[in-house]
Amino acid sequence: MHSIKNLKIAVIGLGYVGLPLAVEFGKQHSVIGFDINASRIAALNNGTDHTLEVSDEELAQATHLSYSSDINELKDCNFFIVTVPTPIDAYKQPDLTPLIKASEAIGGLLKSDDIVVYESTVYPGATEEVCIPVLEKVSGLVFNTDFYAGYSPERINPGDKEHRVTNILKVTAGSTPEIADFVDEVYNLIITAGTHKAASIKVAEAAKVIENTQRDVNIALINELAVIFNKMNIDTEAVLEAAGTKWNFLPFRPGLVGGHCIGVDPYYLTHKAQAIGYNPEIILAGRRLNDSMGEYVVTQLVKTMIKKRIQVEGARVLILGLSFKENCPDVRNTKVIDIVQELREYNIEVDVYDPWINANEAEREYNITPISQPLSNLYDGIILAVAHQQFLEMGLEKIRSLGKNNHVLYDLKYLFTKEETDIRL
Repeated sequence: MHSIKNLKIAVIGLGYVGLPLAVEFGKQHSVIGFDINASRIAALNNGTDHTLEVSDEELAQATHLSYSSDINELKDCNFFIVTVPTPIDAYKQPDLTPLIKASEAIGGLLKSDDIVVYESTVYPGATEEVCIPVLEKVSGLVFNTDFYAGYSPERINPGDKEHRVTNILKVTAGSTPEIADFVDEVYNLIITAGTHKAASIKVAEAAKVIENTQRDVNIALINELAVIFNKMNIDTEAVLEAAGTKWNFLPFRPGLVGGHCIGVDPYYLTHKAQAIGYNPEIILAGRRLNDSMGEYVVTQLVKTMIKKRIQVEGARVLILGLSFKENCPDVRNTKVIDIVQELREYNIEVDVYDPWINANEAEREYNITPISQPLSNLYDGIILAVAHQQFLEMGLEKIRSLGKNNHVLYDLKYLFTKEETDIRL
């Protein structure tokens, strides 16, 4: 019989999702946070989270939480929560390698009555079709007889200090009705917003993967509208403001669609759809359109430079922001990189400035060395790619001063008015 009193939690993967979860549980229950990155563990043991999702004060409050990069230290745990990344590969196919490796590691520790709960975003069926067989094979135990599983999709919004793990309603599911009840009970220990117990693991998986697919398709529509309105010389923001006066108009804005969720999750659903013989039309069309926006932005910039008689080849362009969203150091799957690569196709020299990101990570992930500070009167073009608070505080005059007397300012994030900039998306 499972009981909260005997609960010993292990959180596998201490990134943007796993760490906030481990910290909340660690305020009241025995928790071991595991990550294969030894330097990450060292930093957390020193009381610092480089993702900035959890403050030093919050880390200190998790008095029942310890950290380890040694999987064997989890052997006494009986409730495993898997929060590893689920990226896509170069061919835009799901890469379940981290999930499989985590399942193999847990399989070596599984005991009778243990529960493994997955939070990573997957396609419907992945938990039972991919992860459970790995657990069974490595452990030699039988699913739903010797051990059990659950699924509770993460809903973390990196950089968001208002919507935190505790005050976002949590979807839960279990492999049997009894386990579903227990998984739900465990999460209710920390989720003040409450939980929604899904009918099955597959339902919970499907619910998660369509959350970001819906956003992706909606943003794709707005991006397409922006392209159309630009051709008609109509200000997109003005159109959206006017349409937004209707009570049920959805307030989406055009832009680059990157990050670890919106630009990735739809490919998990389309992969499964194609595997069962259905070719998704709208979802993939939205993905294609959103993935083309970097190229579109550069085309617009180059056209405007030519109109202003600025020599394109050999020009110098400053990109303000590299992270995938504002006020956040996360550079995973950032679509700003598409702009950088496209500019280089024109033999344009590109400088990237972002006060939020880790320079070593940018170098490792994208072979980009960000500048420490932009110099005045240097650039032929300036692209405001990410709406960091620092750029808003710099103000129009300071940002304009970074450009030469004749330059182009492209505002992707509507920080300034149409009259103050040369191009807006």
